[in-house]
Amino acid sequence: MPIKYIPFIPEPVEGQAVLGNFNRILRYKGADEVFMTIQRGMPLYEMEKQERVGKNPEGNLVIRGECVSACAYLKEQGIQVDLVYIDPPFASGADYAKQVYIRRNPKVAEAIAQAEQELDIEELKSFEEKMYGDVWDKEKYLSWMYENLMAIKSVMSEKASIYVHLDWHIGHYVKILMDEIFGEDNFRNEIIWQRANAHSDSKQGAVHFGRMHDVIFYYALSDDSPFNMQYTPYDEAYINQYYKSIEPETGRRYWLDNLQGPGGASKGNPYYEVMGISRYWRYSQERMNSLIAEGRIIQTSPGTVPKYKRYLDEMPGKPVQDMWMDVKSLGGLGSIVDERTDYSTQKPIALLERIVSASSDSGMLVADFFGGSGVTAAVAHKLGRRFIHCDIGINSIQTARDRLKTDGAEFDVLEVKDGVQLYRNPVQTMDKIKSLIPGLHSEESLDPFWAGAISDSRLGTVPVYIPNLMDSTSKLLDTVLINRVIHQAIPELDASVKKVILYYIDISGLAEIQKFIAEDDSTSVEIELRDLKNVLDDVVIGDHAEFHTEQTAEGFFDGCTVTIDRFVSDRVLGKIMEYNNKARLNAKKTFKPIEISEEGLELIEFLSVDCTAVEGEWHSDSEIKIDKLGYVIRNGNKTKEFWDGCIRVDQQPLRLKIRNICGDETVWKV
Repeated sequence: MPIKYIPFIPEPVEGQAVLGNFNRILRYKGADEVFMTIQRGMPLYEMEKQERVGKNPEGNLVIRGECVSACAYLKEQGIQVDLVYIDPPFASGADYAKQVYIRRNPKVAEAIAQAEQELDIEELKSFEEKMYGDVWDKEKYLSWMYENLMAIKSVMSEKASIYVHLDWHIGHYVKILMDEIFGEDNFRNEIIWQRANAHSDSKQGAVHFGRMHDVIFYYALSDDSPFNMQYTPYDEAYINQYYKSIEPETGRRYWLDNLQGPGGASKGNPYYEVMGISRYWRYSQERMNSLIAEGRIIQTSPGTVPKYKRYLDEMPGKPVQDMWMDVKSLGGLGSIVDERTDYSTQKPIALLERIVSASSDSGMLVADFFGGSGVTAAVAHKLGRRFIHCDIGINSIQTARDRLKTDGAEFDVLEVKDGVQLYRNPVQTMDKIKSLIPGLHSEESLDPFWAGAISDSRLGTVPVYIPNLMDSTSKLLDTVLINRVIHQAIPELDASVKKVILYYIDISGLAEIQKFIAEDDSTSVEIELRDLKNVLDDVVIGDHAEFHTEQTAEGFFDGCTVTIDRFVSDRVLGKIMEYNNKARLNAKKTFKPIEISEEGLELIEFLSVDCTAVEGEWHSDSEIKIDKLGYVIRNGNKTKEFWDGCIRVDQQPLRLKIRNICGDETVWKV
């Protein structure tokens, strides 16, 4: 249960679509439900600090949790953000996966090192790990997005700006939501980002033009919100057209620009004589005399209007417009390979550099509540801003954490303790939960409201409801949800249904809900309530590791070495077996399966040793990350060394943390 509910903003701005007539404008049947959710407020859960990287005097945060809960925490702490960029799901219907690479066995590292120049990277064994499915009912998506945007606005400063990155699937609807929440008058730009030069959906047989751009909606809450114009270098054609004159003495290119004041007297421009020519001028007479003395005012011949000598090397470039065609993507032809972190929805650094540079100043707080690969936080750190990275998926948190650590950033890693122990991500957790509920099976005849059904010899089909872990509106079982179940969901069931089961994470009050059910005589169907946390406790299964420690003496310093003798991850081995079986069935030639050594060290991606505390927040006194080629990143520093199965530290280790290649982390006391 949350400690309390933190209110959203008092009222949304009345823009294109005020909530009261939302049904009429968007034919949006979920408007009433989301309005009641917002009236209740944001659930404030406990926030547990998992790790501190560096001293973190600026209060940078990496938060594992969903957007609404993270915003509740920020609002409770009085933290206001100055710039928000979010790249939420697009309702595209796509499934996103992480490419998981098998690391190299330390026992063959020496042999691999000798043949390093001959390594064929394409032969690296890998399989995909599903991160999340971007599959949404339109109404549910809009309810979810409305709640998130309202929560985000509640923690934005008075002069903050927000950029929301979407595509053609749902962006036009979200624009209406943003007009309502942030105000039509605060809309600044619809930015078009050309993310590709060509796209596979326009191949032969396509019935539409190729879809090659995303949209980014930009709103600023105040006319005083920071905006720093961005520039791009002049292209050769532009230079040759305008800066074609070259100063013989210096070789500097210049352009003779107009000096006359636009609008004349109506715009307050001064009128006086310069070099025999009387006009309304752009500059004051004092400033004009100064420019003449500097040799910057040129009269090409007697009687002509003087011009201003504007040097090319003094100009910042062409102002950036709302068509961004110069920022390359991370996929396809001409992509930026070096930036890739194997995160499916990763955005390029240049894209975020432009946004962060334009709409924030040094020291301001930049937040991304769907942080993904951590590019927003990384760019904010690089440009001297503070940052908040938030995401519900562990892959995102680990990718961002490792990336920021390598960049030398300091931050706290926090986790929302909402009673949901996520397996890897909400999608995988939901799949796992369903497999752990005895007898639960899919039932096509049921409304999507129900997760499936249990067949009972006495009662027949028993529909089962499981809250969606991606949707905070469904986590709380209260009178609103029960009323919906009794008067909407149950009447749509077959008349033979005698019982339904409702799982919950939060409940407004068990006695209150049971009384509400008992007093409502509109249905004879039995309603059983079950706490989902009892199932969630069995979701996360730790890995097994065998290791030993020994004192070592290197040079003048004594230290300790932790050697991993054996590592077993049932879940990863299960994924590999699944991959092998599927690949074997689909193979058109001889199939070579992924094979793991008896020691299983190829399944390790990351190790960390805590020499400071036996429990509580993690202190990474020494850490090693093994990249997909088997090279070691030691304490954030890349090397060309292969991992030897050990991790070394100057002090006596107290705890050992190992992350497998799929991202599951397990901690052992040493």
